[in-house]
Amino acid sequence: MSTVAAWPNRAETWLDERGKGAWMAAMIVGFIFFWPVGLALLAYMIWSKRMFSGTCAKRNKMNRPRHYHGAFKTSGNLAFDSYKADTLRRLEEEQGNFENFLQRLRESKDKAEFDQFMDERATKARQTNPADEAETTA
Repeated sequence: MSTVAAWPNRAETWLDERGKGAWMAAMIVGFIFFWPVGLALLAYMIWSKRMFSGTCAKRNKMNRPRHYHGAFKTSGNLAFDSYKADTLRRLEEEQGNFENFLQRLRESKDKAEFDQFMDERATKARQTNPADEAETTA
């Protein structure tokens, strides 16, 4: 799913985690700044039964994908469970290695940019003060 298509789901989850008050606040802010947004939020709250139900957090827990909860449950097959545990461990290790690589890449890029900045600054300083350079070489 692309980032553009995922933001409404993330916003809905974020509001659900904070409860009905967050939905009400979002609706009121929507009415204040641009009334069709507030009206759309009100219609969505009524349509999804968020307006008249208990807490939004309970509903969100029930609608979450099961792969998060079932990732560490046993299947009853020891060979498969062992394979799954090894695969998850390997993937976590690869993810950590990749994140470390990205961090090193960012640091090296930052260092290269800083070194370039310092070189440009030194060049500019030499160009503006040729007398100082003549004194240091003499």
